[in-house]
Amino acid sequence: MNSIRSICVYCGSSPGRDPAHLEAARLLGTAMGEAGIRLVYGGGTKGIMGAVSDAVLAAGGSVTGIIPRFLIDMEATESELKRLDELVVTEDMHERKHKMFERSDAFVALPGGIGTLEELVEIMTWSQLGRHAKPIAIANIAGFWNPFASLLEHMRDEGFIHTAHQVKPLVIDRAEDIVPTLSRHAPAPEERVGEPALIDKL
Repeated sequence: MNSIRSICVYCGSSPGRDPAHLEAARLLGTAMGEAGIRLVYGGGTKGIMGAVSDAVLAAGGSVTGIIPRFLIDMEATESELKRLDELVVTEDMHERKHKMFERSDAFVALPGGIGTLEELVEIMTWSQLGRHAKPIAIANIAGFWNPFASLLEHMRDEGFIHTAHQVKPLVIDRAEDIVPTLSRHAPAPEERVGEPALIDKL
């Protein structure tokens, strides 16, 4: 039986205005820690990023933070980052996203801003192009991602998503359902590791 060993979580470095978003991060982090699933994320210690990583660690789980050198002072401090099990410092955003992809069996997008949206869209694009078959979950907490879902539907209706069968993110409304749902959609062993050379060309 296949299992999810690590989940990459895309999320905001700010807490947002709705307390439900922070609570969802804590619930997801706790579930991951209790299930022995490693968190792979952007390395920040503030906002929703900080909430999910704190929860994983508090539940006895492992955390890999991957952060570009230039963002360390903006999203965290070096002393705070020492609490992580593993810290990977990259030279740029592209290398960060590549390493996050390589180290993850699945992806979750919690509420966030433009950076979160960009990461989600890119990993969906790689899926659409057939570069991976790892499950992607959109945590639609309090309807946060509804406008994005409407935009995707509009793109499909207008004929711009030609391989829609390869773009099937799991839209999940409750944080407590994320880990069980991803576990049911676990990738086959040969799908766990991406093809770095192919990803570099995208």
